[in-house]
Amino acid sequence: MYQFDKRIVMTLDAGGTNFVFSAIQSNAEIVTPLTLPSNGGDLDKCLATMVTGFSAIKEKLPEAPVAISFAFPGPADYVNGIIGDLKNLPAFQGGVALKAFLEREFGIPVFINNDGDLFAYGEALAGALPEVNRILQEAGKNKVYKNLIGITLGTGFGGGVVRERELFLGDNGAAAEVWVLRDKREPRYGVEEGISIRAIRRGYARLSGDTRDLTPKDIFDIAEGTLDGDAEAAREAFARSGEVLGEAIASMNAVIDGVVVIGGGIIAAHKYLMPAVMRELNGSLCMYDGSPVDRMEMKAFFLDDPADREAFLAPTTRQIIIPGTTETVDYDPVKRAAVVITRLGTSKAIAFGAYAFALNELDK
Repeated sequence: MYQFDKRIVMTLDAGGTNFVFSAIQSNAEIVTPLTLPSNGGDLDKCLATMVTGFSAIKEKLPEAPVAISFAFPGPADYVNGIIGDLKNLPAFQGGVALKAFLEREFGIPVFINNDGDLFAYGEALAGALPEVNRILQEAGKNKVYKNLIGITLGTGFGGGVVRERELFLGDNGAAAEVWVLRDKREPRYGVEEGISIRAIRRGYARLSGDTRDLTPKDIFDIAEGTLDGDAEAAREAFARSGEVLGEAIASMNAVIDGVVVIGGGIIAAHKYLMPAVMRELNGSLCMYDGSPVDRMEMKAFFLDDPADREAFLAPTTRQIIIPGTTETVDYDPVKRAAVVITRLGTSKAIAFGAYAFALNELDK
């Protein structure tokens, strides 16, 4: 979708330190990105940086862009493009009408979303969702998935939901604000306190007593035995965060029922995260009489694991008789939830999601 569309959309990767400006046409970046300091502590300078950056990109384009579309940190009223009180960009306090400002400057529509939403949209249109359906088609299955949950693991815990190729934003533009789910292991905290960069670092430090300033990549290397440290504590830190992530996914998929795709830097440690995630998804709850019940209506399969992929595709359909007749119909008692790692890469998925969202809105 949109891979042959010739319209150009200017984009922005908005970080607390730097802004990276670019432009996309036909699902491909068509200019060399421009990086400028964000000046996040001074609103006038920050807005001037945006004008400078987008203006410089516009001058490089073969034709006029049709829109500006990008992810920006929240809290925000994304539908109306008003940015709230940001921690990593403190200049944005009290409500800043960023969409209206940029539309006045450039005279084209501006679309602002959060990164979790755009990640999910990109993966739904060109990444995980079409790949899962391709796998099923090649295996001779007639099942087609139409919904997707996207999750990003990084500084925080982000998410997005796509239903029938449309990004689901909700009545207040606050759908899939999954960071407010509870941390299963410590329910008084939000889920991103249990699965995020700081959660991995804190978990390892608590378990090991190691006071070094380590990144999740360092902790992964410790788990692998390629960096000095407490390997058992490193593996346990990832496993505990995986348990928190699994419960969050189960809560989301109980409502959404779609393919789950996970992105963000932390998912590089999926070797140590995903076993705990899958145990949680395929675990059980208890009724008051003590009888167990499956945690989810669906059986979850991690398709990046060869054994799970084989099981996902294994036939479980049987024929049952229509009452009062000798005729039969096919019945598959197994509901399947596919879980995959990002197929596009997190940054690319967000950029493609921003591009596709703009074009989809313009086409409505």
